[in-house]
Amino acid sequence: MRYDVDATRDRFPALADGTAFFDGPGGTQTPDVVAEAVAATLVSGISNRGEVSAAERRAEGVVHAARDAVGDLLAVDPDGVVFGRSATALTFLVARTLARGWTVGDEVVVSRLDHDANVRPWVLAAEAVGASIRFAEFDPASGELTAADVASVVGSRTKVVAVTAASNLIGTRPDLPAIAKVAHDAGALFYVDGVHATAHVSVDVATEGADFWVCSPYKFLGPHHGVLAAAPALLESLRPDKLVPSTDVVPERFELGTLPYELLAGTTAAIDFLATLAEEAAGSTRRERLVASFAALDEHEKRLSDRLEHGLRRIDGIRRHSNAARRTPTMLMTFDGHDVQDVRRRLADRGVNAPAGHFYAWECSHHLGLGATGGLRVGLAPYTNDSDIDRLLEGLAEATRP
Repeated sequence: MRYDVDATRDRFPALADGTAFFDGPGGTQTPDVVAEAVAATLVSGISNRGEVSAAERRAEGVVHAARDAVGDLLAVDPDGVVFGRSATALTFLVARTLARGWTVGDEVVVSRLDHDANVRPWVLAAEAVGASIRFAEFDPASGELTAADVASVVGSRTKVVAVTAASNLIGTRPDLPAIAKVAHDAGALFYVDGVHATAHVSVDVATEGADFWVCSPYKFLGPHHGVLAAAPALLESLRPDKLVPSTDVVPERFELGTLPYELLAGTTAAIDFLATLAEEAAGSTRRERLVASFAALDEHEKRLSDRLEHGLRRIDGIRRHSNAARRTPTMLMTFDGHDVQDVRRRLADRGVNAPAGHFYAWECSHHLGLGATGGLRVGLAPYTNDSDIDRLLEGLAEATRP
């Protein structure tokens, strides 16, 4: 499948200053079509949703278009797509709502691999009702979290198993269907943090076995907000806190306040843009184009990852912490005799953006022995090219010399 990175890069105004961006796991750069969709919505005649005026109908259309686009991206029913302030806020909402049905002795399973957004909401919700938290541990040497690791802490009173689809710190992609089976065999719900994974892999929520899937459009070229996907019937069974006059219809009962129409328009534009990355897929449905585009993107990112890994092996004193067999093109590294923040600054001086820290993967960073310091994280994105990789390697070699 052909991937034209030069054509892709032409659509990103932020690349014009020559910066090599490796900070995609924290938020990608934005293509022109997304910015245009946001701007067009902001300056159009728009109002609260309805069917009477043209402005009302325009708002209604923006919302439904975004639900349909996310439905195609995740292979889910658009009627089960919830929009919120962030994936973190949506997870807090679901955790608090589910916790109403828990009691002392019930358990929730989380993992050391996860971003704290898929740990702390569950910890706090469990503590509030006297339920217990159990941690599934991953192997710090390999970075692997297996279904057996999760099964070892799942019991007959487990209510929820919450696991990431891909670590935002070290890229590990656990075997979700196998973990889903562990959760479902115990009668538990399976909640998946797909924030990092959705930017890199073609997602089919049902195939992955997830009851809930959260993601963030700003990780895959879109605007800043959060998305939750679940079966409409499951959402119907939940009663979140809401204002008395607000609708009780699913999925709107989970959406607090007026939706940000401009951000939803930008999300639709981002998904449409992603569907154009594989030229051979032209003429098929948007879902089929997305699957083809992610396949092409995967090949591109794997090739660049191989180039990067080969180059890293030639630089002394770099310790890589991303070693799982199946992972996203995201690498965490530390350096013998060099502070990660110093290396970060020296790279930035060369126009190479690669941030350093724990990136809110608090449990993961500590489990790796890196504590609050973390490491330097390098993440590839659709606009990354060979020149970016070469500049990064040159910068790392210079910054880590004895």
